[in-house]
Amino acid sequence: MLHNALHHAATEAGCDEAGRGCLAGPVVAAAVILPPDFYHPLLNDSKQLSEEERNILAPVIRAQALAWATAFCTPAEVDRINILRASFLAMHRAISRLPVRPEHLLIDGNRFIPYRGIAHTCIVKGDSKFASIAAASVLAKTTRDKYMEILHEQHPEYQWETNKGYPTSVHRDAIRAHGSSEHHRRSFRLLPETQVSLFK
Repeated sequence: MLHNALHHAATEAGCDEAGRGCLAGPVVAAAVILPPDFYHPLLNDSKQLSEEERNILAPVIRAQALAWATAFCTPAEVDRINILRASFLAMHRAISRLPVRPEHLLIDGNRFIPYRGIAHTCIVKGDSKFASIAAASVLAKTTRDKYMEILHEQHPEYQWETNKGYPTSVHRDAIRAHGSSEHHRRSFRLLPETQVSLFK
């Protein structure tokens, strides 16, 4: 059962990210402010949903949310500041794009870099506890998946339309066969058996 709010008197935005464990592509964050009475029977942590269910939910969330926004951190930014800080930066960018300024932030996970002027609460597995975080997880995941499908058209050899940049055996086999691309994260160990740079 998802909770609709932690502080019922405050305007709360749920925040989550997608793509932290990927070898390629951006990390994508979303921030969502839901109406106090929002309910959808499918809504849950995006990792517990099928792709079809996420694609059903995403337009409903966009249509019914009081405010929502998504934002990226590029592979180059991930390499420069590390994946954890890039996840926080993507969340900050999403929060800054909200057309309504929230009074409180609900953050999925156990750590966060405070956003200036807005208090926050970190909630482990928050995407399975709070509707706004679950909604953010759906928007982050569907936005990132669609972006990886666009990148797949540039580099079909990696089959990103199915693996979305995650370290699947098919993705790693393609890296062995073709090397890396400009969308791969240089700071990540792309192949478990080598420490040698795959970047030209």
